[in-house]
Amino acid sequence: MVVTRWGARFMGRRFPCSIGRGGIHGIKVEGDGVTPAGVWRLLGGGYRADRRAAPRVPFRMKAIGPADIWSDDPADPAYNHGLRAHTHPFSHEKLRMGPPLYDIFLISDQNFPNATPGKGSALFVHQWRKPRHPTAGCIAFAPDHLDWILARWTPRSRILVR
Repeated sequence: MVVTRWGARFMGRRFPCSIGRGGIHGIKVEGDGVTPAGVWRLLGGGYRADRRAAPRVPFRMKAIGPADIWSDDPADPAYNHGLRAHTHPFSHEKLRMGPPLYDIFLISDQNFPNATPGKGSALFVHQWRKPRHPTAGCIAFAPDHLDWILARWTPRSRILVR
């Protein structure tokens, strides 16, 4: 899949998508709102089992609950990793939220699993808030487009952000 500021292409189809509010850049810093340029694999993800079924994908998908969070604090020893905690002393993002953004989300290998603090957390692929609404640096799609893409994703598929 090729992702640019104009949208995405995958298996002969074009899709509108949202990218980071800071655009696409080759250097990623935590909190800059940039979608990092590069070639990324999808390694796993999560979904809200109370809202949808798990997609059939060639990697592990985990049902998320109210205690699932993602650390985005470079000072946290668990930086750029998922945790299960109702309280956490470091900055983090709740994965289970009211809006459907993370009803399904995929985790890329950008600065994961061996995270370098400050080099950016959670280049996720997820559902968009609304058409082309900027993300914090993730790549987001309409729910039906994301389902179409995931139904055709293979272990050899990659995301090329340029």
